[in-house]
Amino acid sequence: MSATTVTTKTETAAQRRLRGEAAKARHRLYPATAFYTTYATALLWLGLRSTERLLAMSCFSGGMAAWTVLEYVVHRYVLHGRFPEGRGPVRWFTHKYFDPLHWEHHARPWDGEHINGRIRDTLPFAALFAAVASLAPLETAPMFVAGLLQAYVIEEWVHHSVHFYHFRNPYFRYIRRHHLYHHSPKGSEVGYGLTSGFWDVIWGTRIPEADRRALYSYRKAALRRLRPPVIFIEQGGAAAHPLEPPLATRE
Repeated sequence: MSATTVTTKTETAAQRRLRGEAAKARHRLYPATAFYTTYATALLWLGLRSTERLLAMSCFSGGMAAWTVLEYVVHRYVLHGRFPEGRGPVRWFTHKYFDPLHWEHHARPWDGEHINGRIRDTLPFAALFAAVASLAPLETAPMFVAGLLQAYVIEEWVHHSVHFYHFRNPYFRYIRRHHLYHHSPKGSEVGYGLTSGFWDVIWGTRIPEADRRALYSYRKAALRRLRPPVIFIEQGGAAAHPLEPPLATRE
């Protein structure tokens, strides 16, 4: 009679903490996902039923493409911008709400309170875009805004996944290393793209070539040359952040 050994994987305290932070971030993202996806799907359905289907699809796709530019610009110039205190309502507003907006995320990149935005933060802008777009024919600006908002939802889930999950497909491995390099000590002024590095190439904020070669080589021998940024990535930032993912979850 052969004996079968059953090994039970015990979850560490760090893994439980990471799982809790992931759940916290997901719950922040669910309302925006449901609302914006419903809106985009409804407009897409109406657009496909119109006589200008090709125009509607082109504008929807254009909105999705435009989001990649917007995510870069907002990330680089708003989230990483500095808005000092000063006189007047505009200076007060930008200092109070924009200045600390993103730095908490970089200080604690696995803190679920700072991974994804709440719908209350984005809805005023989305409502303004949708209201202005409604002045144009359905197949044009409204479809563009619908694509823009749907792409925002996709980007938020990509960002969430980069911080909490380990998918094995080539795109995810690429974008995870790209984004976590941005969180490394050397990367805060490069790698602003959240779903790709395309606009980083266009606007000169690409990860340095030597670091890119090591970063995307997937060879541990090459990765060791880049201390601490890539080791920071491979080990989930364990040495640098109080809410680090456990080493057992590294790729």
